[in-house]
Amino acid sequence: MPKSSIPMKRQKIVAGNWKMNLSYAQAMSLSDAIAAAVKEETTCEIILASPFVYLHDVLRRIGHRDCISIAAQNVSDKVQGAYTGEVSAAMLASVGVEFALVGHSERREFYSENDNQLAAKVDRCLENGIIPVFCCGERLAERETNRQMEVVAEQLTAALFHLTESQLSESIIAYEPVWAIGTGKTATAAQAQEMHANIRQLIQSRFPNAAGKIRILYGGSVTASNASELFACNDVDGALVGGASLKAADFISIIHSCNQSERNLA
Repeated sequence: MPKSSIPMKRQKIVAGNWKMNLSYAQAMSLSDAIAAAVKEETTCEIILASPFVYLHDVLRRIGHRDCISIAAQNVSDKVQGAYTGEVSAAMLASVGVEFALVGHSERREFYSENDNQLAAKVDRCLENGIIPVFCCGERLAERETNRQMEVVAEQLTAALFHLTESQLSESIIAYEPVWAIGTGKTATAAQAQEMHANIRQLIQSRFPNAAGKIRILYGGSVTASNASELFACNDVDGALVGGASLKAADFISIIHSCNQSERNLA
C-alpha cells in the first residue's frame, strides 16, 4: 500500500452527511443517540452535517462536548443581499456552525456549481471562522481512463490554491470518488491511500508546511465493516460518511473504529 513521505500525527475525523433526509423528530433522536454514546474521552473529532433547518437544535442536543461539532451541508458564495433561499457563512457562524461542506459532487452535478463559486465559498467560510470541508473526486469514466489524479489536482488547485499556507492548513479535504457515493462501491484501502498520499504530495509542492497538517477524509460508501481498514491508512485522516450516518448504531460503530485506530497509532 502506498505510504506518505510526510508523516505527522493528525486527529482523525468522523463526519456524518445527512443530506436531505430525516424528519425533525428523527434528526433529534439520532442526535440524542450519538450524544449519549460519545464520551469526552473520544479521541476522534465528530462532525454532524444536518440540513439547515435542524442545525441549531442539533447543536443544542449534542450539548457542549468538545469532540462533537456541527457542519452545514452548503454555504452561499455571496456575503449577503437579495439572494432568496441562500444561507450565508455569517448566518451559519451566528448559530454555532464550525464547519461547512463545499463542492460536494451532488452540488456540482445537480446545481452546476463551478470552480469560481467553490473558491468563493471557501473564502466566505474562512472570513467567518468556519472551516471548509472541500470535497473532490473523479467520476467512473475518469478513473477508468486513469485520469483520477489529474482531475482531483485540477479541483484542488482551482478552489484552494489561492489560500495562504495557514488557511490551507486549517481547512479539510474530503476525497470522494463520485463512482462510490451512494452506490455501495468503495475504493479499496490501497486506492484511498494512493489518492490521499498523492493529494498530500501535491500540497507539499506548493505549501510545504501545510502538507503534514491538513486532514484528508475519505468518503464514498463508508460503512461499519470497511471503516477500520480505511482508518489504518497513513494518509486517511477520517471519513465523510453518507448513508451509514443516518443509523445511530452504524455511525457509532464507525466512531469506535476511529477511536481504535487512534489508540493503535498512539
